[in-house]
Amino acid sequence: MPLKSYGVLAGRAVASRREGGADTPHYQIHLTDQAGTSYRVAVNVESQEIPSDLLQLVVDDFRHPVTQGLPRTAAGWTALPSRSGGAALDYIRGNLFDPAAVRPLPPDLPGVDNDLADRLDHYVQRAIADPGAIVYAFGERWGPEPATPDKVFGFRPGNGVHDIHMNQGNSGRFRGDDGVWQDGGLLLYFPAEPRWVAIFLAFQSQSWHTDDATGHTLDGAPVRPGAGEEPVRVLAALVNPAGPAPEPESVLVINASPDPVDLTGWRLADQQKNTFPLPPGPLAPGTTLTIAVAAPFALGNGGGAITVLDAAGLKVHGVSYTTAQGRREGWTVTF
Repeated sequence: MPLKSYGVLAGRAVASRREGGADTPHYQIHLTDQAGTSYRVAVNVESQEIPSDLLQLVVDDFRHPVTQGLPRTAAGWTALPSRSGGAALDYIRGNLFDPAAVRPLPPDLPGVDNDLADRLDHYVQRAIADPGAIVYAFGERWGPEPATPDKVFGFRPGNGVHDIHMNQGNSGRFRGDDGVWQDGGLLLYFPAEPRWVAIFLAFQSQSWHTDDATGHTLDGAPVRPGAGEEPVRVLAALVNPAGPAPEPESVLVINASPDPVDLTGWRLADQQKNTFPLPPGPLAPGTTLTIAVAAPFALGNGGGAITVLDAAGLKVHGVSYTTAQGRREGWTVTF
């Protein structure tokens, strides 16, 4: 079954602690909301399964429509429905980043800036030092526990968020946590710049092709795409054509591979999972193709996502665009 209580915690970072040891070490963050309530965010830095190093990706200038649904204050805990179009995270369907860009990183090593705890600490310490910074922790809630003080920071009641990582495509005994639109992660907002930083984490044992209903691993699907292995990619989209509605929206794709790709049965999917078929037949190597899309597939001006699905329904490539990009009438958004 999916996570019992999925959502996002928005708060001010006031302290942190690195934890080692064999019992699934964590990087711990103490957050407080605007009402003065304390929370602990427990971030895994090592897996219980082999290989133990987590996959991680830091996007230092994160631009994605998901940020539009987040409060700009330390609002505390907000439960999120596990569906598209809101603030819920899905590493696969949300086109948050390129899965091929994630890299494994050891949990804790001697030296400076060479492990996952170092990387987390770099950004969390920046947030602690910035009185305007807000940290958003996506995951599963626990507490409040009125009779139990927090085991790391000592505040009462015990209260916090964990599962700050991908929560689908699990193997073995963790398969019961699978679900879609319930992935964890950290977003940090620095309003003085203004800039968003995103930190995404996953276990190497997790699959990046999962069922749209259950989040379980699809049989026979590759675990994770490698860098540059997407044969057909989205290059650009005319999201907001000039003129009155209905507007002639379009998507430009390219066959980046050295071989022809038969697009029979392939589809484009929008943020709401509406699909539009690609023209059947081969697309020659290095060739681009402009697809004039139509309802129910839609490229909303308020930000969205475009995903390429192959004939088996597996994600091949995906991109996203923000409200600022979507509102520029007549401009083609490039990716």
